[in-house]
Amino acid sequence: MHCFSFFTSISAILLVNVGSLLQAAPSTPPNIVVILSDDQGYADISYNPNHSKEVNTPHIDALAKESVFFNQGYTSGHVCSPTRAGLMIGSYQHRVGVYTAGQGGKGFNPNIPIFPSFLPDAYRSTAIGKWHLGLDDDYPELKHHAMNRGFDECYKFMGRGAHDYYKAAKNKDAKKSSPIYRNKTWEQNYEGYLTTKLTEEAVNFIDRNKAQPFFLYLAYNAVHSPAQAPEEDVQRYMKEFPNITRERAILMAMLYHLDEGVGKVVSKLKSESIWDNTLLFFLSDNGGSKGMEANNGILKGYKQNLSEGGIRTPFIVSWPNQFKGGKEIDTPVISFDILPTVLDAIDSNRTEQGNFDGKSILPLLKGKSTSHHETLFWNSGEDKNEWAVRQGKWKLHSLKGQLALYNLEIDPSEVNDLAEQYGERVASLELLHTNWLKDVQASEKESKLK
Repeated sequence: MHCFSFFTSISAILLVNVGSLLQAAPSTPPNIVVILSDDQGYADISYNPNHSKEVNTPHIDALAKESVFFNQGYTSGHVCSPTRAGLMIGSYQHRVGVYTAGQGGKGFNPNIPIFPSFLPDAYRSTAIGKWHLGLDDDYPELKHHAMNRGFDECYKFMGRGAHDYYKAAKNKDAKKSSPIYRNKTWEQNYEGYLTTKLTEEAVNFIDRNKAQPFFLYLAYNAVHSPAQAPEEDVQRYMKEFPNITRERAILMAMLYHLDEGVGKVVSKLKSESIWDNTLLFFLSDNGGSKGMEANNGILKGYKQNLSEGGIRTPFIVSWPNQFKGGKEIDTPVISFDILPTVLDAIDSNRTEQGNFDGKSILPLLKGKSTSHHETLFWNSGEDKNEWAVRQGKWKLHSLKGQLALYNLEIDPSEVNDLAEQYGERVASLELLHTNWLKDVQASEKESKLK
């Protein structure tokens, strides 16, 4: 458990540990690629045996089959920006005051270091796509902009969760248009479909930086609303699958372009002969959205709640130089494990990853361990009054004061509430959450003083 000195320790890591990373870094440090889809359903990937007939993601499937697939991959938030905040700091986003999409969208203290700040100077970094970690209403200062948080370049839109798939911006009123930024300049227009454009930007970044280590953060807004896709693709799905709704057909068309994008990024890495030394992560930012007719398979619930369908996601990791793919792991992992894993990969001799909540998953990937986090926590804030704790096979879920206990080992669909049968277990998990919340709230107060 973290203590109140979380952010003091983070600052020390930047001053001391990154320096040690630079000294101890291997001669060929891995490229880092994080691909984040948006609101993708747990079963909206045809690698999932419970997918419906209209789902076809051949490129993501191929990636899953040659990589390691985590069957119990979690996100630290049940909506977009909280997960992104946690991923960027390698810890519970609650420590920086982010419980809700609105809080994350407004951004957190820009003095707090995030992902690229922990990488050696040799790395070239970019943020492509959806940011959702701060608004641009202070233009041109842009204190929450990715390039003011350690990224070298970007092609992205800022604080809002949704973005039109065909329009960059109609005007220069940042509060209304949510413009796309190329670095710190408004992009007034682009040709085609946004998902395809983001893929092109990612491929171009790889091409320009293939001779040096790089960090590519590719955050697609697909398949988040608005429900927009090329009409010919929508019609193709409706013709082939006449029993699905038009809304579901649109989602499938959006998913098609997302899958194509993942395939092109992987293909570029392979064609440039840098695939084997690339540490790549693929996951969604939360569960599928009910409003977009996503399918979370056997999992209960959707985005915006802490049932498994809101926080469990496809979770794929590849690094051919260091571990074999073609296998699945059942041990639970979480999105904020990515940053500590990357730091471990850059310096494999380093056992302490700093004062993060996340932990390196390399021991799991290399078959050196089968255990990871003892306990995981979620909390959606006071307004919704929902939280959850997972410890081993047990999950305690609280919604507006109503407690439910599930054995996920035999009941991943969260059908059978065992709270009455295991009162002591309920009390124990509830106390763990209470103590955890006090701890992160202490860090939250400190974060606002930085």
